[in-house]
Amino acid sequence: MSGLNIGRGAQRIIDAMVRGLASGRVNPNLLTVIGVAINVGCGLLFGYGHFFWAGVILIVANLFDMLDGQVARLSGRVTRFGGFLDSSLDRLSDMVVFVGLIVFYARDTEFHSTLNVFLTGAALMGSVMVSYTSARAESLIPKCDVGFLRRPERVVLLIIGALTTHPASENPFLNRMPAVLWILAIGSYWTFAHRMYHTWREVNKADAATASAAAAKAKTASNAGQERMPEPDFARNAGATR
Repeated sequence: MSGLNIGRGAQRIIDAMVRGLASGRVNPNLLTVIGVAINVGCGLLFGYGHFFWAGVILIVANLFDMLDGQVARLSGRVTRFGGFLDSSLDRLSDMVVFVGLIVFYARDTEFHSTLNVFLTGAALMGSVMVSYTSARAESLIPKCDVGFLRRPERVVLLIIGALTTHPASENPFLNRMPAVLWILAIGSYWTFAHRMYHTWREVNKADAATASAAAAKAKTASNAGQERMPEPDFARNAGATR
């Protein structure tokens, strides 16, 4: 019950911010650019090992990511370029955060870990492929948003990993970023494979429907042609017989 109340309270705050920004005629594309700039700061914080503050900044950055689309819709300023810009900068936001983590684990410190560098790189590539597969598939089929590890889930996992990182603590519930990287690395490729399969199935289904419709149209045209064939001239044939 308390969680539901918190969710409602947070939604009221977001709605109030959206109304304020829309009434102030703030350009939604500006919110998109601000969001990616904040994500760059988040990547820098990860690179320097300030995980907790990187998690806080990541929350703020994704607040802007939620606001831009809602402000655009409320103010009637939805444009095709705005959608393109938002999608493109989302990919940049994802990558800069992962690059920050790679830098942190690659540095010559006590936290250096070749395994974590590899996992972060794999997660980066997987997240890009999940997004690319969806964008490319939707030029062939109406929608391709299947899979359990989409962008919102990735962001939430990174926030959890960041906020629980306290190197000095031995609490088993803290310092969960390595576990998060395993989930991101494996889950991203699982989602990528799921979207590949979903697209293959939907494209084959559409091709089969198109082929069936074409065959039915050809059959209808053939039947219509047969119905229009001239009837035999029995009188002329009878005369020829005599």
